[in-house]
Amino acid sequence: MDRKGWVMRAVEALRFAEFKDIQRYLDEEGESFSKKELEDTLQALVRAGLLEEKEGVFRPARRKGSGGLEAFQRLFKDENYRE
Repeated sequence: MDRKGWVMRAVEALRFAEFKDIQRYLDEEGESFSKKELEDTLQALVRAGLLEEKEGVFRPARRKGSGGLEAFQRLFKDENYRE
């Protein structure tokens, strides 16, 4: 597994994690990252839209649907119903 894969695995397992929590998880799994490597990898994953970061806490990015609610409403819309 590459660095991004290990970091994603850590964040997915922890759900909400600060840098130190991710680093600890990786150390416990036997994957040692330098501080710079981990910082760079986290930022790359945020830029790629795979992670979200707020105030130093990382979490997996929310999956974006392709207009699910809108499609649902169009599918089940009653043509005789007026809002």
